[in-house]
Amino acid sequence: MNRDFGGEGLLGRFAEKLTYYWQLIKSHQTGLLLLTGVAGYISARCPVLNPDVLLGLSVSLFLAISGSTILNMIYDRDIDAMMRRTCKRPLPAGKVKVEEAFILGVGLSLVGLGLAFAMSPLFGWVVFAGLFLDVVVYTIWLKRRSAWSIVWGGIAGGMPILAGRVLGTGELDLIGGLLGLAILLWIPTHIITFSIRHSKDYARAGIPTIPAVYGQKNTRLIVVGSSFGAAVSILLAAFSLGLSWGFMWLLAFLSLGIFALAVRNIFRPTEDVNFALFKYASLYMVGSMSIISLEGLLVL
Repeated sequence: MNRDFGGEGLLGRFAEKLTYYWQLIKSHQTGLLLLTGVAGYISARCPVLNPDVLLGLSVSLFLAISGSTILNMIYDRDIDAMMRRTCKRPLPAGKVKVEEAFILGVGLSLVGLGLAFAMSPLFGWVVFAGLFLDVVVYTIWLKRRSAWSIVWGGIAGGMPILAGRVLGTGELDLIGGLLGLAILLWIPTHIITFSIRHSKDYARAGIPTIPAVYGQKNTRLIVVGSSFGAAVSILLAAFSLGLSWGFMWLLAFLSLGIFALAVRNIFRPTEDVNFALFKYASLYMVGSMSIISLEGLLVL
């Protein structure tokens, strides 16, 4: 005899809803930005690494980044519905109600900001700046108007690592600025190569992109310039931190890889090279942040 166990059905629906929420926060992107924030904090090389502070940093950044991402997804749900790669996201697909997502996004943002300000006012203001730039300036104001909106998206993306550095040092400093600049310059490499791969989607949604506005050749020159700038900024920050030469050489090797792919994408542009650059850009940032974090932990 078949029985409908209400508890099991309820648990299944709850798990399904959590899956949709997880998709709303873009877990890979959120995780990468969180990693930069942790690396920024560890780079301060405090005499004692406080697990409670590190946990508070991680939770506050995770909540604030997740909340801002959900709010972005709400505002962009109409263009997501027009793009093949995004039309199945929870909001355009109708799997999560707009009101429900709005409450979740605002709630996560406010709790994350509240925790950040409770830990340190300066840390809180940097986290707030990142959220404001990402949601209001980049998504609402500029994304549909200018291809150069990615610059402001890059600045917003650099706020977590700057916030982590600020929490560790108690001040804004040159190293924090260099680390934030590295993220700012890395993001165009990541986003522009992605927009080349999905150019038809962006055109269908009416989103101006660097390739569509300035052409493929100029776009590839921009990618080379931003890749080189990101590598130089990372290396300068690492040198200023006093990284051992072994780690410096490893960072230089990673930086050479992203620069070499960017240059090859100018002279021998192919879909495979462009996609390799897109994937390597993420691996490069993960590797760089891991090296900075590991070095910081070893000297504690």
